[in-house]
Amino acid sequence: MRISHAVAAALAVFLAPALVVTTSAQAPKSTAKPVAAKKAATPQGHGTVVAQAHATIAGQGITGSADFTERKNGTVTYVEIHLTAKGLKPGLHGVHLHAVGKCEPDFAAAGGHFDPGPAGNMDPDANHPFHMGDLPQLVAGANGEGTLDAITTRVTLTDGPLTLFDADGSAIVIHGNPDQGITGEHGSGVSGGPRVACGVIEKK
Repeated sequence: MRISHAVAAALAVFLAPALVVTTSAQAPKSTAKPVAAKKAATPQGHGTVVAQAHATIAGQGITGSADFTERKNGTVTYVEIHLTAKGLKPGLHGVHLHAVGKCEPDFAAAGGHFDPGPAGNMDPDANHPFHMGDLPQLVAGANGEGTLDAITTRVTLTDGPLTLFDADGSAIVIHGNPDQGITGEHGSGVSGGPRVACGVIEKK
C-alpha cells in the first residue's frame, strides 16, 4: 500500500518523542486567523480536531497570543501550538507551559513547569527539559517579533492525567533568555531565566 508524503510525515510525528518544532523570526504576514489558517493547511489525514484553546500573552512592552489545537488520529493524541509575539529582545527565548493558570499579581503566580504525576517535579531548572510542559524555544528577529509552531504529545486539552485544564488550570510563559536545554540547580536559570510575558490558557 502506498502512503502519501503528508500521511508519512504525520506518522513520523506520532512516532517521534514528544516535540516537533518550526520557528520563524518574524510573525506571518497572513491576515487569516492562526487556527483557521493552520486548519486549512493541515490534511485531514493528520487527525480530527477534538479541542481548542487560546492564551493572550502580555508583558512589559510585549504582546502575543498562543493557539492550541488537540487532534486525534487513531489511538494517537497530540496538541499543536501556534505562538506569535512581538516586543521581545532579538534572539532565543525559553517557552514553557506552567502549572497554574494565573499571571497575576506577577508571573510567579504561574508556578513551576507543568509536570503532573506522582514523580512530577515542577522546579523550572531541575528535571529540565523533561517536564510535560517544556517546549522548544522561540526565536525573535531583529524587529522583536517571532513565531513558534510546535507539536507535543506531552499534554492534552481534553480530560486525562496530562490535561492543561486541571483544577488550577495552566499558563504559557515566555522567558527573557535562551533555554539551555539542560538540567541545573534550583534558581540557576538554565531554562530561560526571568519571565517576561505570560498568558492564561483558556478553552475555546
